[in-house]
Amino acid sequence: MNNNSLEINKGLINFIQASPTPYHAVKSLVCALEDAGFICLEESSEWKLEPGQGYFVSRSGSSIIAFKTGNGDLPVHGFRMVGAHTDSPCLKIKPEPEINQYQYGQLGVEVYGGVLLNPWFDRDLSIAGRIDYRDTKGNLGNCLINFEKAVAVIPSLAIHLDRDANDKRAINAQTYLPPLLTQTDDGATFKLKDMLLDYLVKELDLEDAEKVLAYDLRLYDVQPPSLVGLNDEFLTGARLDNLLSCYVGLESLIASNDKHGSLLICSDHEEVGSVSAAGAKGPFLEAVLERVAEAFSYTNSEAKRRMLDKSLMFSVDNAHGIHPNFPEKHDDKHGPLLNHGPVIKINANQRYATSSETSAFFRQLCEDNNVPVQAFVVRNDMGCGSTIGPIVAGELGVKTLDIGVPTFAMHSIREMAGSKDAAYLATALTAFFNR
Repeated sequence: MNNNSLEINKGLINFIQASPTPYHAVKSLVCALEDAGFICLEESSEWKLEPGQGYFVSRSGSSIIAFKTGNGDLPVHGFRMVGAHTDSPCLKIKPEPEINQYQYGQLGVEVYGGVLLNPWFDRDLSIAGRIDYRDTKGNLGNCLINFEKAVAVIPSLAIHLDRDANDKRAINAQTYLPPLLTQTDDGATFKLKDMLLDYLVKELDLEDAEKVLAYDLRLYDVQPPSLVGLNDEFLTGARLDNLLSCYVGLESLIASNDKHGSLLICSDHEEVGSVSAAGAKGPFLEAVLERVAEAFSYTNSEAKRRMLDKSLMFSVDNAHGIHPNFPEKHDDKHGPLLNHGPVIKINANQRYATSSETSAFFRQLCEDNNVPVQAFVVRNDMGCGSTIGPIVAGELGVKTLDIGVPTFAMHSIREMAGSKDAAYLATALTAFFNR
């Protein structure tokens, strides 16, 4: 592993550890963008943009678009765009979650996205997310919280009580998943909102907080990402899908030149279909592109359509590496290997938006920059996942390519990638922005 890979992985590990929820991921992205000189925009304010400057705007606190206006003519050159998503499959805490039984305080949870459930058992879990509260003056406020330390666990049932556990145990998401949070005295009850209010007052010094009204909280594994393998060949950690793409996209955008317009969008809710105000199927990206065009006086529809026609989107989301224990789950000719570079994702039924044109462009880009490239096509007898790529292509009519680094254990509480692949991806994305 070279110095570039070491530096990228170090930053990625720190980013993932600081980003247990989409809200925290956007906060981390904002801090990095501000440090790089990007200017914050508000959707509710008038935009006055300048050539060669970087800007960013967030929506719902969980999605963000960052862009450089460049020094070129947007209708002539368009935008080079990279898309990723901030959310990951997880367990979210229900609005009325308290389960008090047998002197244990537990939390009811809801499954978010396509979670691989087995790995959530017997892990040291913490809680993070957003809290909305009322203060003593009747004003509404909100803040992010992260307990950081382990506060919960979902214990397995001992094999002595379930002899078929290794053969045919099915997980009941309603009854098997409530985590243990505390032990109570006989007859006492545990109230989550009381605990959260106490946290706001004592830990965050919000002494005027009076009542917790609502929240969006998730459980997450406190074990930090790490390099694994006899020669540190692998990177393991939570939320590699898709915070790896968010981080590499960010670093590539910051490192890019200002020759042409470049843009990074990191959207929430991809894991549940992207249909939301902050999701890729919402109007966020289109609205930002329209306002950028208008800020540079490209007000007629022809100029905007020319800009979109000259634009290209890379939808960057993790790919399935061929698992050595389950090779039969891959097409023989399309089994990507970890540490062998980014993967072009192709599907005849448009579950991925890659075309021969965009695939050829990426292959040439990688060849010019000494980046190895691979391809993934799902077996004909298996279903295929999807990404924001077809959504953006369908909504905006922008030429789109689906790519990602190969991984194992996608949607597990702890995923695995090659330690070289983030650096390969960064080289390719930076070259794309600079092209």
